[in-house]
Amino acid sequence: MSAQTHTTAAPRTTTARTSSGDRRTLRKVLWGAQVLLAAFLFVASALPKFAGQADAVRTFEEIGWGQWLRYVTGAVEAAGAIGLVVPRLAGLAAAGLIGLMGGAVLTQLLVLEPAWALLPLGFAVVFAAVAWDRRAESRQVLRRLKR
Repeated sequence: MSAQTHTTAAPRTTTARTSSGDRRTLRKVLWGAQVLLAAFLFVASALPKFAGQADAVRTFEEIGWGQWLRYVTGAVEAAGAIGLVVPRLAGLAAAGLIGLMGGAVLTQLLVLEPAWALLPLGFAVVFAAVAWDRRAESRQVLRRLKR
């Protein structure tokens, strides 16, 4: 066989088509992450705070700002979890949750257990990706609120 038969040209695809397909794949991956994180935030994090689970009470005692912060944190987590699964609100919810995760990272580093700061840091990275991906929807919502 000659070298010419092995050097077939790869089919060309347009950048727009490839970008559109990549964007759809990214959106699906992020949607899966949003649903999982929303479930985690609501069921495993917010509900125990509202229910007064012993670990949650003890953690907020260690923080030293009072139990009111446990309820506020649970409310922000619950609202963020709900917002993450509403496509129009997902970007804004993710942006708000980045702030919450920043506070969690600092609290872990300065007050609780520094090694556990990696978990909220990882969540913040995913929330940043969601906020970036949903920025067009976020702009629309904010424009409507200005009216």
